Amino acid sequence: MRRHRNIKIVATLGPASSDYDTIRALFEAGADVFRLNMSHGTHDDHRARYDVIRKIEADTGRPIAILADLQGPKLRVGTFKDESAELTDGQAFRFDLDETPGDSTRAQLPHPEIFAALEVGSGLLVNDGKIRLRVEECGPDFANCTVTVGGTISNRKGVNVPDVVLPLAALSEKDRDDLEFACQLGVDWLALSFVQRPEDMLEARELAKDRAAVLAKIEKPAAVRAFQQILAVSDGIMVARGDLGVELPVESVPPIQKRLVRGCRAAAKPVIVATQMLESMIESPMPTRAEVSDVANAIYEGADAVMLSAESAAGQYPIEAVTTMDHVARSVESDPTYREVIEASRKADRTTVADGIVAAAREIAETTDIQAICAHTQSGTTVSLVARERPRTPIIAMSPIPRVLRRLCLTWGTHCVATQPLERFRQAVIVAAKAAREFRFAAENQQIVVTAGVPFNTAGTTNILRVAPCDESLIFRSETE
Repeated sequence: MRRHRNIKIVATLGPASSDYDTIRALFEAGADVFRLNMSHGTHDDHRARYDVIRKIEADTGRPIAILADLQGPKLRVGTFKDESAELTDGQAFRFDLDETPGDSTRAQLPHPEIFAALEVGSGLLVNDGKIRLRVEECGPDFANCTVTVGGTISNRKGVNVPDVVLPLAALSEKDRDDLEFACQLGVDWLALSFVQRPEDMLEARELAKDRAAVLAKIEKPAAVRAFQQILAVSDGIMVARGDLGVELPVESVPPIQKRLVRGCRAAAKPVIVATQMLESMIESPMPTRAEVSDVANAIYEGADAVMLSAESAAGQYPIEAVTTMDHVARSVESDPTYREVIEASRKADRTTVADGIVAAAREIAETTDIQAICAHTQSGTTVSLVARERPRTPIIAMSPIPRVLRRLCLTWGTHCVATQPLERFRQAVIVAAKAAREFRFAAENQQIVVTAGVPFNTAGTTNILRVAPCDESLIFRSETE
């Protein structure tokens, strides 16, 4: 089950992908991480899918990561007398807390937190930005607006407030319940929605208690502005381009995506590019050329993963969508321009022994005939640092801790292999050589680079690098000693 590409594929599960055969087919087609979207389905639905994934993991002998994506608070308008109303450009419209069904002049907005944060000139977006309003006057329980872009407004459509930081926690009561459920279930990653400030991530991390790694979904303008502070307290990032494209000018999203990907790479933290990557494949077996270019662009940028949402969760062609991503990734990564772009963007501050070890491992691997970089790890940090280098040589991540290997399934270029706890560096070399041969990274008389830390079984001690042969006689002697 070796992947012949470096970027990882995240596939969302749903009604179109819930049974063993389909999920296994998705895995075999190239999915490395499965996403459970807590916005849809019940806990029983997610538990059943979780159990299927773990069975596939056992049946194939390959670690698989599971990501639970929390819904976040949902801001919506109230209801209307006739279920909808027409708004025209330039007209006046009022939002308030009155529960009376709305009409073409007013509607309920049952979120006093929004009114508390609004200022004159703030923008309000309804129904994914299809309707736009500007605040002319506001108070603790109302906002008088001018419609700048009209359209049909209807019951419980979503509201975005792009210009202000809302006094809302990123975790609703539902999210807290879902977070605890997901952690008890045993997911490997949690994705936090509606992040606006680093404190949102700190709260989620405190609740997770290291039972799962926590990544921040960057989907609010406030999160873009506070990105470096959010990144510092996150285990990873998701560039959630859907809401970003609603709350910010669409032309600003591509450069933001590039900045976020580079920031994550410099910090050696995984980054997922998500939303509408192969949207047309919900209903078509073939993607558009623009979608293929979009996926390719994320790969050229050096993202750790690209994600499918409705394409694999509810679409008619989930397996074809994963297969398409896999083919695009292989094609891009075989392009000489890809290596030029990746290596030109290699800008990392190296301040620790581990930084020096992994940089040396890449240099040695790329200047000599090395087949793989084998990194033994207790926490995953060493492997993340190796991946930050984006080496030309495959990375074999080795650990005796299943949850570490599963989390690393999201990291660029990693092939994760379970090992027994090790006591000596010689054991580490032998185990690495066996894995390199078993998974066909190297053959007899070819060489690998092995990194590890002494003392063993202690996180943060990477301090050894060795070039070793994949010598069958060496492996045989170790098995008979």
